Amino acid sequence: MVSIMCILPIIGIILCIFIKKYYFKKKQFKLAKKIWSKANIWLTNFKSFDDIFEKKNSKVASALFQLCKHRQGLLGIKCNKLTLLTNFTETINTLIHDIYLAKNNIEIVFYIWKPGGLADDVANALILSAKRGIYCRLMLDSSGSTDFFRSKWVNIMKNSGIQIVEALKINILRIFIDRIDLRQHKKIILIDNHITYTGSMNLVDPSLFKKSAGVGQWIDLMIRIEGPIAGTIGIIYSYDWEMETGKQILPKIPNKYKINLNTLIKNNSIQVITSGPYFPKDTIHKALLTAIYSATKELIITTPYLVPSNDLFYAICTAAQKGISVSIIIPRYNDSIFVKWASRSFYSELLEAGVKIYLFEKGLLHTKSILIDHQLSLVGTVNLDMRSIWLNFEITLVIDNNQFGKNLASIQYEYINNSTLLDKRLWSIRSYWNRILENLFYCLNPLL
Repeated sequence: MVSIMCILPIIGIILCIFIKKYYFKKKQFKLAKKIWSKANIWLTNFKSFDDIFEKKNSKVASALFQLCKHRQGLLGIKCNKLTLLTNFTETINTLIHDIYLAKNNIEIVFYIWKPGGLADDVANALILSAKRGIYCRLMLDSSGSTDFFRSKWVNIMKNSGIQIVEALKINILRIFIDRIDLRQHKKIILIDNHITYTGSMNLVDPSLFKKSAGVGQWIDLMIRIEGPIAGTIGIIYSYDWEMETGKQILPKIPNKYKINLNTLIKNNSIQVITSGPYFPKDTIHKALLTAIYSATKELIITTPYLVPSNDLFYAICTAAQKGISVSIIIPRYNDSIFVKWASRSFYSELLEAGVKIYLFEKGLLHTKSILIDHQLSLVGTVNLDMRSIWLNFEITLVIDNNQFGKNLASIQYEYINNSTLLDKRLWSIRSYWNRILENLFYCLNPLL
């Protein structure tokens, strides 16, 4: 008993270090305020392009777009082209093609960049583009991209003219002033302020990544967009860049854009939602809740990590109890044993509410997506866990478009076809020790 009492304070100190709120220094507050004042001038100019905004939304999307409008000050934005990419090789080849065609600038942020395989082809494409005079900026998370920062590529790319920033740099002294587990989790590629990519994919060749983990290849989803939405994503990128470096890189003023109004997709509306200590609090959480409560027919969720807040958990259960078809697709095998067991603690109540839980068998399903009534889609970097919802720098796209919804549905149904439906009866007779582990890891969910 004495030894346990001695250990508990130590555990408490460790937990406090990891779950305390992010600390903002006065200098950071001043810089953040300064950046927002400049960004607001840019956005005011951007709003003058009346034709690029979609003033009407579908019934299922209207509540969420109203939330975004009041929280972020913008209506949904039309786009010229919207493409879903599910194959890694196809995504990389498309990206490299766009990089070689770039005329002015390329901005990139990733949580993980791991050298090797096709990731090196992207590095070489960036190097050649920088050498021909394209402004190239690369921002990578310090923790996620450790292998990159220890590799030869840092000096090679810098010597070619590429600017590289190690975001949220790991430093033992940070333990005493802020959360050391705060991470830059966005995945964004911007080319010429016109083409943008985002989604769940890191710059990692899945055939080489975490092979020893025994979870199979990672399965991801990316979106490629052409059009003025790149401007608002550019503002987000410039904000993160300036907070890390102190250097301003606002996108070009909108009146210099060559927006092809004739090719803007009709009945198509996109919002960008981002999160992190510098951005409006709880927007992603409120957006997820609003989207789920808007469902009337079908709700499909894919997430690699299922540790939702109480509010989101009850919203999902309520949807199923209203008679809405609710499906959650998660990987059977996970790279995190903590998340695996914590996720399992939610299964019983979800199954009891009528939620269908599918365990994906063909690798680690890393796609983060929510589809409501085949019309409203949320796709991005946000996992359904506490870290993504409350802590990390994240981004998600909200898309109100029927054809895009149908395309996303076909991908999700393919995931379901490669999954096993969790049997409610068999789950109810799992071992007593499994239940203990589930509850134990559930208590640690603020760390997950």
